[in-house]
Amino acid sequence: MSEQQVREVEVGEQEVREEEVKEQEVQELEATAQDGGTIEAAAGLEGPIIAALHTCFDPEIPVDIYELGLIYGIDIQPSGDVNIKMTLTSPGCPVAGSLPGEVEAKVEAVPGVTSATVELVWDPPWCMENMSEAAKLQLGMF
Repeated sequence: MSEQQVREVEVGEQEVREEEVKEQEVQELEATAQDGGTIEAAAGLEGPIIAALHTCFDPEIPVDIYELGLIYGIDIQPSGDVNIKMTLTSPGCPVAGSLPGEVEAKVEAVPGVTSATVELVWDPPWCMENMSEAAKLQLGMF
């Protein structure tokens, strides 16, 4: 086989000889390497998203919603789509209509986030044990 017939393709840290694999497999390996970079980029969004959540407050409580334990989950997709599961201190909370929209807007403003969706959940119900130690200290609960 001549040197012109063998082409080596670098994929991440792997070298793939096209004589050993089909072109489709090379493309799949390249896509996987790119997805790995995208996944790492998505993981890098977690800190800035949490920082954005620290700017959202329940107006009746002088502690941000993240420290209050109102955020039950943050799912960051490689595409930059973010899904947040959150609750409120009670189903009758006066900001039930506005706080989820505020959270979506602040998270969507984070560079790298393409969209944000907030799902209000009531199970498990929020309780004071969900609060961080910093929130409890700020509220004088120690």
